[in-house]
Amino acid sequence: MILNGNQRGGAKDLALHLLKDENEHVEIYELRGFVSDNLVSALNESYAISRATQCKQFLYSLSLNPPPSENVDTESFERAIDQVEEKLGLVNQPRAIVFHEKEGRRHAHAVWSRIDADEMKAIPLPYTKLKLKDVSRELFLEHGWQMPPRLMKSQKRDPRNFTLAEWQQAKRTKKEPRELKTIFQDCWAVSDTQATFAHALKERGYILARGDKRGFVALDHRGEPFSISKWVGIRAKEVRAKLKDGQSLPSVEEAREQIARGLSSRLTELQNQQRAAFDFRMTAMQEKLRAMAQKHATERKEQSEFLERRWRTETAARQKRFNTGLQGLFDRLTGNRRRIREQNEREACQALIRDRREKDNLIFLQLEERRMVQARIENFKTLGREQVRDLNGDIRQFHEMLTRSREKFVLDWRDDERLAPTRRRSRGLDLLR
Repeated sequence: MILNGNQRGGAKDLALHLLKDENEHVEIYELRGFVSDNLVSALNESYAISRATQCKQFLYSLSLNPPPSENVDTESFERAIDQVEEKLGLVNQPRAIVFHEKEGRRHAHAVWSRIDADEMKAIPLPYTKLKLKDVSRELFLEHGWQMPPRLMKSQKRDPRNFTLAEWQQAKRTKKEPRELKTIFQDCWAVSDTQATFAHALKERGYILARGDKRGFVALDHRGEPFSISKWVGIRAKEVRAKLKDGQSLPSVEEAREQIARGLSSRLTELQNQQRAAFDFRMTAMQEKLRAMAQKHATERKEQSEFLERRWRTETAARQKRFNTGLQGLFDRLTGNRRRIREQNEREACQALIRDRREKDNLIFLQLEERRMVQARIENFKTLGREQVRDLNGDIRQFHEMLTRSREKFVLDWRDDERLAPTRRRSRGLDLLR
């Protein structure tokens, strides 16, 4: 599991952070070595003791994060915390353990007091990051989990990081030449005038425009011009014969600006609709998560009450094994009372292990249920992000197309202004001739 730790002060702030209700379930599992049974008061005890020293960062806080898909029982968390405790030299120091559950993941936090109460000085903690990395690597190997690259002693990065969506999108932008030729030939075949030909092209996503040198072109949604004569497969003379009035058509730059303005507006509208639908679905999912967290909390409370009742019943039954009066005195003399006490201790230990296992089993079942919902949420978020990214990219392209068209218009106008005196002089010379 991933281990992250740091020295710190701020006992109250840390305690309140660990008790935050942003987590779906919070369990104070252990308070060892403190007088108080309250987390805030317990950590404040460490602060009070530290006042007799010069130590400002009197606490050591550790988070333990197993792989998201793994069910780690309470005993494994305890063993991992004990390993860290021994590695860092914090054995028998006052300690608090808190379990958190959120989005189908269970992790733990451990907090130690660094102040040695006997010697009244802080325990030094050198090279904690390296030590935690060693323990973390051992835990991954021990449990057979897939180790993160940053914990491996030698790692290589794969530069092939194209996503499936990006790869498919790159392929979708291209069309087969035969498909394009079929589109233009069909449009040409069903039309007998410029207006009907322009309408047929528009229905297939193309805009008819006048090209250079009295030619005719069609522009797709990306502003790419296609020569009519080339793609229909006829001579330019035949095209001019059917499409007579080229001056009524927009130029290539005007058509691009028209495409960019229309598609940009439509894509922005689609983007707003998609965001509204995404927010609606996310609100419904969040409501479902809140209901699930409440249901899980109720189940845990009912189980805790059941375990408590059973523990009291079994403890009372074990206690009844001890005889009283003269028989009890006889049992002490014969050693029977000692045998009964040892039997009770064994059964109590077995019952404690059984209760812990039952509690972990319920937690694991709930985590699986929570992870299923979380997986659907993550898939939905991923899909939403990809859609937003694609729409943003398309909108940006059309804005750039519109900007380029306007910039070219400005440059052409400036060129005309610069050339105007030369043209006037040329006209004057012609008149003199």
